[in-house]
Order: sequence, then structure tokens, then C-alpha cells
Amino acid sequence: MAEPFLIGEAMTGGYGGADILHNCTIAVEKGEIAVIVGPNGAGKSTAMKAVFGMLKLRMGQVRLQGEDITALSPQARVTKGMGFVPQTSNIFPSMTVEENLEMGAFIRKDDIRTTMEQIYDLFPILRDKRRQAAGELSGGQRQQVAVGRALMTKPKVLMLDEPTAGVSPIVMDELFDRIIEIARTGISILMVEQNARQALNIADKGYVLVQGENRYTDTGQALLADPDVRKSFLGG
Repeated sequence: MAEPFLIGEAMTGGYGGADILHNCTIAVEKGEIAVIVGPNGAGKSTAMKAVFGMLKLRMGQVRLQGEDITALSPQARVTKGMGFVPQTSNIFPSMTVEENLEMGAFIRKDDIRTTMEQIYDLFPILRDKRRQAAGELSGGQRQQVAVGRALMTKPKVLMLDEPTAGVSPIVMDELFDRIIEIARTGISILMVEQNARQALNIADKGYVLVQGENRYTDTGQALLADPDVRKSFLGG
């Protein structure tokens, strides 16, 4: 069987002495959307941070395009093609929208204007507000800035930690539409999401974590149709 594009395999680890993840495996193929869902405290964000190198693994491995990157720092993973959007503190509020996007291109040595235009095409409101301080924007618009900034690195994999936290249902649907568009360009999406039903609806693959372990792994649609998953995690 072919190696997944990105995989965190049999990951065990945590912060300090206590393990939060227990033999947890998360993978995403090129251009696919993989979603991590589960109850609060299930280790969802921890699993994503482990894949990005923000958590030291006691056991397990992270591989990108077949290369073992387990020992690399998050910064080194960015240069390998991984973009990460944390749930909070993910923009520079006092800087303009355009300055935030420029900050995202810090590792680039080439002309960034084409990428900037692509982001403005993806999020037209950011073009209109490009001279405005990012801190003055709505929650949904700030999320667009955060995602845009991560895209400025031209990542192969975009990792999103709770991208729709605190936004209205309309804004959530719009963000999910943009995430689908990003995946269609060939970028792999790995996403942690509280809105499990909506996230699984757009997911090629879903992971339901419970207490740091894989409880269910299947396509998004199969998980939505699974009566056990629906009863336990989707409210029936």
C-alpha cells in the first residue's frame, strides 16, 4: 500500500510526564481533507500539534512524502511545506491585512505578489480591507487573514486548529467552502474541528479521537452514517 502524503503514525506523547496521545495515527493524502473530531479533552489539537512538531513524541513517527521529519522543529517543517494556523493568537492585530500576509512569506526568496493575488481571489474581502489593521476585522475575516498568511508559504499541507471557532454558521459555511477550494488546488488539509457534523461532511477522511486514541477512522460520509458515531459524537 502506498505511503500517505503526510502521516503521524502510532504517536504517543504529551506534555511533561503524562501522555495525552496513545498510539494515535493521523494521515492525509495529497489534495484531500482529513478532519479530527471527538469530545472535549480527546487530544484532537494535541494530535495536530504532534504532527507539526510542537509536542515531543515518546513513540511514533511523522513522515511527509515518505521522509521522516519526527526530529524536525516546527520552523523546519514549514520549510518542508507544512503550514499551521493555531486556534488563537493567529494574526498580528496592529498590522494591516497586507502586512500580515507579507509576514507569512518570511521563508520565501521569490516574488510573492502572485500568491498574494491568489489569496485575494480566494478571500475577496481581504483585498478590500488590505490597508486596515487586522485587529479591527470580524472574527471570520481574521480567520481568513490567518489562513491566507499560512498559504503565503506555499504549503503542501495546511493544518487548521478549530478554524470555525466562535464564528456564525454562515461564516462557517463560507470558510468550509474556501477550505474545499484550497484542497482542490492540490494542498492537503488537516483540520481539528468542534463542528463535527459539518466538518465530516466536507472530509475525505475522518478521525474520531477519544482520550488520545483512534476510536473510529473512515471516510467522512461513512462516519456520518455510522449509528454509533452519530449517537456518541454527533448528537444522534
